[in-house]
Amino acid sequence: MHAVILAAGKSTRTYPLTLTRPKPLLQLAGTTILGHTLEQLEGLVDEVILVVGWKKEMIEEFVDSRRYPFPIRLVEQKEQKGTGHALQQARPFLKDTFLVLTGDDIFFREDLKAMLKYDYAILGAEVPDPQNYGVISQKNSTLRSIDEKPKSPKSSLVNTGCFTLQPDVFSISLKPSERGELEATDYMTACAKTKRVSVVTAKNWFPIGYPWHLLEANEFLLKKLAASKKLVQGTVEKGATLKGAVSVGKGTVIRAGSYIEGPVVIGDNCTIGPNCFLRPFTSIGSGCVFGNAVEIKNSIIFDDSCAKHLAFIGDSILGEDVNIGGGTVTASWRHDNQPVQSMVKGALVSTGRRKFGTVIGDSCRIGANTTILPGRKLWPGKTTRPGEVVEKDVE
Repeated sequence: MHAVILAAGKSTRTYPLTLTRPKPLLQLAGTTILGHTLEQLEGLVDEVILVVGWKKEMIEEFVDSRRYPFPIRLVEQKEQKGTGHALQQARPFLKDTFLVLTGDDIFFREDLKAMLKYDYAILGAEVPDPQNYGVISQKNSTLRSIDEKPKSPKSSLVNTGCFTLQPDVFSISLKPSERGELEATDYMTACAKTKRVSVVTAKNWFPIGYPWHLLEANEFLLKKLAASKKLVQGTVEKGATLKGAVSVGKGTVIRAGSYIEGPVVIGDNCTIGPNCFLRPFTSIGSGCVFGNAVEIKNSIIFDDSCAKHLAFIGDSILGEDVNIGGGTVTASWRHDNQPVQSMVKGALVSTGRRKFGTVIGDSCRIGANTTILPGRKLWPGKTTRPGEVVEKDVE
């Protein structure tokens, strides 16, 4: 049994963090999207084929640095011609039933296990905004068609991009879609005309299309930590308090006066405190420093970032090697209590969240006493001046 993970996509201008790494390597809950997917596949498949493209060397490094109970084969998609074309690159290695997953989204073992009961299957999920996805039409749990982003959806069950297929699917000749790409979804619609394609409804699925989707997935994964679980591999000084599910990595020091309320995950070789307040649903990478009077809540912090004193980081995502100057505040709530909006390709898009702070790309330098308004984003390598108010995206 094989699993094919399509991780070959390019970055987009709507997502600052993907300018420097493939989206499957974005961090959450102490792991990465790709790391989570590989963990879910343990015990279900014999081999994983990773179709890579943009920034392939970063995925290669990630795979080489970890051990999994199955071999992982990397196959390159040299030209970005769509998900169907990416899947075709794995064709020489597929001899029996195989599972297809997009590399950008969060899937779970119980749903993948259910998919493997069938020769042909598609994983659907109920969502509140089906008009933004491919909507599944079915009869007696059998796929009939997929309607891409309909203005008036007939159901709320949408395509997650996870399929079970047989090698004979490659006998189907794909034609370019309206956007000029070969779509893996077209394999499913073609199969539905001649075969029984079972529809499996996911119990959990998180599409990662916008930055705030990472926060939603992070919250869900951290909730899965047992309320009483504490995994402390570092040092906790006397006078520091760890409450609830808190994971502390090797070489990390939690200094006196710090208060950490789980679920919280902290990576290796970090320094937290003294007198630092980490609130629930915070995920901190390795090599980070957060010092005196720094408060962080419901945020994802990538490796080697720091705020050494007097800062508030809330409902936000910080890339690698970000330095937050003293007195910085990431505002995350609108006074009118409406969902925070964020600019995407020149238009405001609702995040659907009452609280959403900022996304700061890799290697940004935030000047002392900066205030960042809700929903604003800073692209990698950008800076702010001391006392600046960030009222629009910094690109």
